[in-house]
Amino acid sequence: MQTQKPILSQTQKLKLAPQMIQSIQLLHLPLADLKLKIQEEVEKNPALEILEERGTISLDTAQEPPEVYEYFENTSDPGFSYARGSDDEDAKRRFLEGAVARGESLHEHLLWQLRLHPGLTAEEIRLGELLIQNLDDHGFHREDPFIFAQNERERHLIEKLIPLIQSFDPPGTCVKDSVESLLVQARQREDAPPHTEEVISRYLPLLEKGKTKEIAKALGMEEEDVLSVVEFIKTLTPFPGSLYSSSRPHYVIPDLEVKVKDGHLVIVLNEEEIPVLGVNPFFREMQKESDKKDVQRFVKQQVREAQMFIQSIHHRNHTLLRVARAIVEFQRDFFIRGPQYLVPLTLKDVAETVELHEATVSRITTNKYVQTEWGIYELKYFFTNSVSGAGSGGSRYSKEAVKHIIKEIIEEETKKTGRPLSDKKLAELLNKRGIPIARRTVAKYRKELNIRSSFERNTWRRLHEN
Repeated sequence: MQTQKPILSQTQKLKLAPQMIQSIQLLHLPLADLKLKIQEEVEKNPALEILEERGTISLDTAQEPPEVYEYFENTSDPGFSYARGSDDEDAKRRFLEGAVARGESLHEHLLWQLRLHPGLTAEEIRLGELLIQNLDDHGFHREDPFIFAQNERERHLIEKLIPLIQSFDPPGTCVKDSVESLLVQARQREDAPPHTEEVISRYLPLLEKGKTKEIAKALGMEEEDVLSVVEFIKTLTPFPGSLYSSSRPHYVIPDLEVKVKDGHLVIVLNEEEIPVLGVNPFFREMQKESDKKDVQRFVKQQVREAQMFIQSIHHRNHTLLRVARAIVEFQRDFFIRGPQYLVPLTLKDVAETVELHEATVSRITTNKYVQTEWGIYELKYFFTNSVSGAGSGGSRYSKEAVKHIIKEIIEEETKKTGRPLSDKKLAELLNKRGIPIARRTVAKYRKELNIRSSFERNTWRRLHEN
C-alpha cells in the first residue's frame, strides 16, 4: 500500500510561506545584491554570523551533498560532492582577476553631456534624449531623427540639437552613416588639410582602390597633397560609438568557475563573495538558560530567522550548483573545446534534468556569471537557439556557435587572401561545413558581432595600407 504524504494544514502553509518567499527572492538576486542582503541581515539579526568555508563540486566524482533541508522537497541531487583542499586557496584571486568590466555605454555618456550642457530648456533636453536613444551602437540614427518632431517648432529644435550632439565626446555621432561621421569630425578639426571634405564625400571609392593620382587630377591638386588628406583621414573614426571606451567601469564578478582538473570538469563556487552563515552560539545558550519569557521569545525569534536565512542561502547555492552542473553536462564540449562547440539548449532541457520549474531555472541563471577557460559568460548565454545543420548525423548548431564560426572564418580567410569576404561568400563557406544558412542571416549575425561589411572593411584596409 502506497504511503501518502501528510497534507499540510492551513496554519503550516502560512508559516512556510515567508521562508519560501525569501528563498525565491534570494534565487533571483545577482551576486552584488546578495552580498548587500547578507550584510543587511547580519546587521539586523544579532543571532546571525558569518563563517568562512569553501566549496567545490566535481561532475565526474559526484556524491550526495552533506545537508539537504526537509522543507525544500524534491531538491536533493546525488550529483554533487563538496571538497576542500589547498588547490582552492587561489580561487578568490582568480575570480577577482577575472572580473569583467562593463564600461559606461555610448548612450549613457552622451546623455550625461546633454544634461550638463548649459542653457538647454526642458523641451530641448527631452528631444535630445530621444535623439540619443535613437542611435545604434555605432552612433548612427536608427530612424529618421525628425520623426520625433510633432510640429515645426520641434523640427527647428531638432535641427539645432543634432550638431550639438555631434560635437559631444566621442565626436561624429548622431549622423546617418560613417561618411557623414567622417565629414562631421573633419569639420571640427582645425588641422584638416584643404579638400578633405570633398575627398570624403565624393572620392572614397577611388581612395579605396588607391587611385590617388586620379583624385589629384580631378581636384587640381598635387598627389602629395592628396596623400596628406589620406593620412589625416586615418586619424578619424568612422564608427565612433563602437570605438568608445569607458573610464568608469562597473565590475561583474563571476559566481562560479568551471575548470579542467586531472581530465575532469570541476565547478568551483565563489565562496569569497557568498560567505557561509551560522547561528551565534551565545544566542543558543541564551535560549536554553534564560528563564524570562520575553527574552526567550526574542531569542527564539532571532534564532529561527537566522536559521531560515541560512537555509535560504544554502538552497540558493545548492540550486545554482545543480543548474550549473546540468548546463556544463549539456555544454561539455564548449567548456573543453571552445565557444564554436556550443550546442542548442533550452530552459526546459535543464529544468527537466534537475527537476525544477523553468521559472526557477530562469531566476537562478539571470545575472549569474561563470568563469571558463574561454572567458566569463552569463549563465543565460548557454541557452541558445538552434540552426539546423546538414552535417554528419544531422547535427544542430547553436546560433552563438555559428556566430563564433563566422568570426573565425573572417579572421582566417582575411589573413590568407588579404581580401575581406562578402556575406554571400561566408554563407557558401558555412554551407560547405554543413551549416545551411541564408546570406541575410549571415549579415544579421555579422552585425551582432559588430563586424563591418566587406566593403567597409576593404575600404579601411586600403586606407591604412596607403
